[in-house]
Amino acid sequence: MIHSNSTSAVERAAKVFRQHGGIMRMAEVIRAGITRNTLYAMRDAGQVEQLARGLYRLAEMPSLSQSDLVTVAVKIPQAVIYLISALAFHELTTQIPHEVWIAIPRNGEPPRLNYPPVRVSRLNMSAYGTGIETHHSDGVAIRVYSREKSLVDCFSRRNQVGLDVALEALKSYLSQGNVKVDLLMEYAKALRVAKTMRPYLEALL
Repeated sequence: MIHSNSTSAVERAAKVFRQHGGIMRMAEVIRAGITRNTLYAMRDAGQVEQLARGLYRLAEMPSLSQSDLVTVAVKIPQAVIYLISALAFHELTTQIPHEVWIAIPRNGEPPRLNYPPVRVSRLNMSAYGTGIETHHSDGVAIRVYSREKSLVDCFSRRNQVGLDVALEALKSYLSQGNVKVDLLMEYAKALRVAKTMRPYLEALL
């Protein structure tokens, strides 16, 4: 039998979770006055689920559509979804990433995350800060490189992702429409892959 005090604490905690969009870090939980005992009781009762170490989600919320990206966005605020994961986000690849590819600033803090697995690339501030878009999923802001920046990144890192993946992405980009050739070439020049990329782009246009 649950005592009324415990019930009211759980109800108040659930209300606080809803005010935070259903997802909270442990530090936010403590700051909001929710005790660890209440949180763990809710977890054990299936009212709260643990997404990653120190990250909790109210179970009554709608299913996460992109739970791994949401977890990364909350736990690693400086991360930008990168390369294969960015291509998958924009539906530009048939590759299925088994880890979340992210970019962080070259001098950024190394991410500490047990799950999901992440593949980290450290970029200089120019490459890191260019072409970032913010999308919202399940009430969480997710930073992702734009379609154009992601394409150029793949040509820049073609030895890492494979030229075939870059070419597939370029074909998918052209088939989606809303092609921005000038923007592609601007990014390609900035990342010094314009000479590499131009012949493929001209052949497919």
